[in-house]
Amino acid sequence: MSSRERPTRLHLIRHGEVDCDYHQVFGGRIDMELSPLGHKQAKHLADFLSERSFDRIYRSPMVRVRQTAAPCLKALNQTAVELEDLCEVDFGVWTGCKWHEIKDKFGENAIDWLEHLQNGTIQDAEPINAYQLRIKNSLDLILRDGYQGDNLVFCHGGVIRMLLSLLLKEPFASMDRFEVDYASLSVLEIRDGRVELVLHNFAPWKWLEF
Repeated sequence: MSSRERPTRLHLIRHGEVDCDYHQVFGGRIDMELSPLGHKQAKHLADFLSERSFDRIYRSPMVRVRQTAAPCLKALNQTAVELEDLCEVDFGVWTGCKWHEIKDKFGENAIDWLEHLQNGTIQDAEPINAYQLRIKNSLDLILRDGYQGDNLVFCHGGVIRMLLSLLLKEPFASMDRFEVDYASLSVLEIRDGRVELVLHNFAPWKWLEF
């Protein structure tokens, strides 16, 4: 295969399930840990990835991502580059609120959170332009340093949706049609400027018994 034909691959992994205190909560920048189930999910990811190899690995510095990546890095015998810009979005005044509380507290529908972020209607939330720019900065670095390689990226659900928005050139709010489960894997291939989503939201733990 010629170098021109070899794609750049992005393997995007969302962290595992978080501690039960944060279920159905807009966690964002809260640096929460994984639940016991989340640790099991991370182990299944490690088993699934153990026979593969990656040219470069990147991760968010947040605890839930570090805990998800740890068994995978051990199984792969590799290290990850920590990128601060891969942190989850800041939900402003929604941070720490449960989904069902949003309507009563702020008069908004929590299910439309991507649209609210895009439109800037969440008080004190990270501005969409700033969020998009920092994720783009990370993406540009990964695509530059990992050109024509296999790149593994451990991050967050909101970050994965922003990466999809940037790569597929679609509005961030429209990414609500892409489910991103805990400890799931999505894979994109980039070749000659063309982006193809070849795998989406595959969660190995769903197919294995604990």
